Amino acid sequence: MSAESIEREPLISVDSHVHFTDDWVKARLPTDLRPRWDEAVAKNAVYEAEVLRQGAPQLAMEDFVDLEAAQDPGHFEPHAKLAAMDRDGVIAEVIFPEVGGAKLCTPTLLGDDWKEILRGYNNAMGDFASVSPERLLTAYQVPLFDIPFAVEEVKRIADRGGRVAQVPIFPHDHGLPDVHDPIYAPLWKTFEETGITVLNHLDVTKSLWGIFRRDPTPQKGIFTAMPASATAEAIAFWILTGTLERHPKLNVIFVEPGLGWLPWFFELMDLRMHQHYSFPGVKKLPSEYFKSQMGATFMDEPSGLAACYKAFGADCLYWSTDFPHPATCWPNSQAQVKSQFAKAGIPDVDKRKIVHDNALRVFGLKK
Repeated sequence: MSAESIEREPLISVDSHVHFTDDWVKARLPTDLRPRWDEAVAKNAVYEAEVLRQGAPQLAMEDFVDLEAAQDPGHFEPHAKLAAMDRDGVIAEVIFPEVGGAKLCTPTLLGDDWKEILRGYNNAMGDFASVSPERLLTAYQVPLFDIPFAVEEVKRIADRGGRVAQVPIFPHDHGLPDVHDPIYAPLWKTFEETGITVLNHLDVTKSLWGIFRRDPTPQKGIFTAMPASATAEAIAFWILTGTLERHPKLNVIFVEPGLGWLPWFFELMDLRMHQHYSFPGVKKLPSEYFKSQMGATFMDEPSGLAACYKAFGADCLYWSTDFPHPATCWPNSQAQVKSQFAKAGIPDVDKRKIVHDNALRVFGLKK
């Protein structure tokens, strides 16, 4: 069945990607700081090669992305991005950078210049979104190295009309406290007050790079299967430390965690609330926090979708294209949605929530 023959329905993708080029970013930086950005890119490349991969070869683009999508102009430029979305029948997208500004804008790589360059990076994302603010929801970058600065940056993002922000999913990998530490309370309060949703995107912990180096398969298929389950750690820290209880208006969405394991994991956490464990300040079952303040994105996972729908209902699930990565359904999202939801056995009223209405509600988009 061709894409043209499928009756289109409104879709909102809560995970896609854009490559914000060095030139795009540097055009938003003061002239004297543009060489510093190049230095950070170079230093990060050395760190990844020598510390993370430890000499193991870097995989080529074709090993990780869909080449047709990755070469589409929509991977780089906002007007072309809208055209790519129109081709796919997607009315709005949450857009993550291929290499996040939070990864490069660090005190280690940029010294005292990291804050000003981070602001410039977020300006670059904002200028991309400004072409169509209701359709291009860029995931602004909020590092955790300096909480007063992070608070002011969230307020600045809100003033620009931002709706979502990416926060590091594993603060400890940056030598920082986990999310329950009191140092973060002003930041979580600011997210609550502004209504900006926190996004924890799938990432690779430093410990998982050991698997990369040991993985003998050509496309590192063992390694690439591991990060999703590692998000269990972040989910548990948000919930079992009482952080969400203390911040009841905070919304946290996990991006690309995989769905199939979540019902089992929450069954385990719910059970521990009735065993010989103590979680001070946690007043509800973990699954209740997940349903009311959290959520998860997915691409094409009918069995996992069916399991999560049965366990949590429709209100905390968010469909995505993952453009232009290997799992992307672009430019065939309409057909994929029709097929996937039929396999999962989800009624149309709840399908509409998952592919459209939930994002509309949480991000405050216009109907």
